[in-house]
Amino acid sequence: MASVLHPGLILVFAGVALGLLHGRARAALALAAPLAAIGILLWVGEGVHWSGRYLGIEVTPYAVDALSRLFALIFAIMAFGGALYALGQPSRLELPAAFVYAGSAIGAALAGDLLTLFVCWELMALGSTLVIWSAGTAPAWAASRRYLAVHLLGGVLLLAGIAGHVSETGSVAFVRMALDSPAHWLILAGFLVNAGAPPLSAWLPDAYPEASWSGTVFLSAFTTKTAVYVLLRGFPGTEILVWVGLFMVFYGIVYALLENDMRRILAYSIVNQVGFMIAGIGIGTELALNGAAAHAFTHILYKALLLMSAGAVLLQAGRRKCSELGGLFRTMPFTTACGTIGALAISCFPLTSGFVSKSMISQAAANEHLLWVWLALAAASAGVFLHAGIKFPWFVFFQKDSGLRPPEPPLNMRLAMGLFAALCIGLGVFYQPLYALLPFKAEYVPYTGAHVVVQLELLLFSGLAFFVMLPMLRRTLTITLDLDWFYRVFANRLVAGSTVLLGLASGTVQSWIQAAGAAIRAGAQRHHGLDGVLARTWSTGGMVLWVALLLAGYLLVYYL
Repeated sequence: MASVLHPGLILVFAGVALGLLHGRARAALALAAPLAAIGILLWVGEGVHWSGRYLGIEVTPYAVDALSRLFALIFAIMAFGGALYALGQPSRLELPAAFVYAGSAIGAALAGDLLTLFVCWELMALGSTLVIWSAGTAPAWAASRRYLAVHLLGGVLLLAGIAGHVSETGSVAFVRMALDSPAHWLILAGFLVNAGAPPLSAWLPDAYPEASWSGTVFLSAFTTKTAVYVLLRGFPGTEILVWVGLFMVFYGIVYALLENDMRRILAYSIVNQVGFMIAGIGIGTELALNGAAAHAFTHILYKALLLMSAGAVLLQAGRRKCSELGGLFRTMPFTTACGTIGALAISCFPLTSGFVSKSMISQAAANEHLLWVWLALAAASAGVFLHAGIKFPWFVFFQKDSGLRPPEPPLNMRLAMGLFAALCIGLGVFYQPLYALLPFKAEYVPYTGAHVVVQLELLLFSGLAFFVMLPMLRRTLTITLDLDWFYRVFANRLVAGSTVLLGLASGTVQSWIQAAGAAIRAGAQRHHGLDGVLARTWSTGGMVLWVALLLAGYLLVYYL
């Protein structure tokens, strides 16, 4: 049965059914469908389970190995946790769209060919756009259109690359690729768009914070981590990814430190954390690839937990700016505790899930004697503690009292946060089950004296730096300009200015045409009008003379 039922399609069909159901039946299906997908993924064996031919091409929509199982499993776990968290969401569109989105991500993870991957890729773009749209606000509608435009661009690049790859190789099998042709560069570019890589990173903090309090939780899990998965499968050891990843790491840190909106802080943090994973993929050793895969798994858990706590604050307090929040620990102690656990996990605090995954990437850089890469990752780890480990919980829950006294969120939201908090701590203490799921045999030991001491030193000094620089880090009501300014503002102004210039040019050209037409009409009137030269009556002798001259000219040209 596990080989027959596709876990991704279970969620997609459940999403369609959720749009028709109400009440307890809707809630039961929302929780049961992800659990069924989890059960199938745990029981199904490795190998190709679905295959066939389409337009003469061999396709494998359902293939399982260690890497695909790891990502599909965490996507299903996220779908369950997100559904539990969003049971009280009044929007009739969000949960069905989120299940289609999650099911498509699982389908992409289990795709054994590029054609199936592309179909799931585009269905993910549609589902995630509807999740943003379901917030029902004008900013969400505008952000969803920009989001869709960027992802359709990425889809076009991917499709063009797949077409070129099939033309060159005659196969759509999803295997490791080298950057040896324009087609493979296009495929890589399509993957990196979804990963939030430069120069289009700004789509993520532009769109995700505009979703509802529960929609952002779903959005944080699938698109960028599916991109990490396909990079792991398609381009491991590609050196350029090391530098792309490091750029994303520091880009996310800088903008998160500047940001005032709590959910935009966490959105920039997604870019930052995905940068760690992409750098690990670029290093390309078994330890680095294991680290990237493990960090994607743990990142989904602690990032969802952080956004759940932020969503609870948004729902209960109706505020999203750090400058408007503070002192919420008094009336929201459980949310504060869960948000703090998520902050410690993203900071790689020992005994949390982030510590047992991210440290593998740094150790892989050290093993390959990549000194500057290791130093950059170490500095970035301190920066993560600054913006997500301390800044988010401090300004939202602990800073100067804002006077707000919101209550704890509903029970289902607290259960979802409690589940993910337990997973963040449980995997940090009992990490062996996670390591057993990794694509390569994991012999790495995270809890050594050197690892723990170095990480605690980084956290201690970055924490000290935060409180020393606290007056400079206090947020005000400002707007952070990112590269999306060029297509949100500059491009609109450019189009408007071009329209004015084209209008002026059109008027000038039209006046020139009118003047030329008038001159032509006047000349024709002079020569062919009633009193024109060519309209007058000529004498017979004059006509004979002109005919003789024409004949003479013809003979002269003929003999020459």
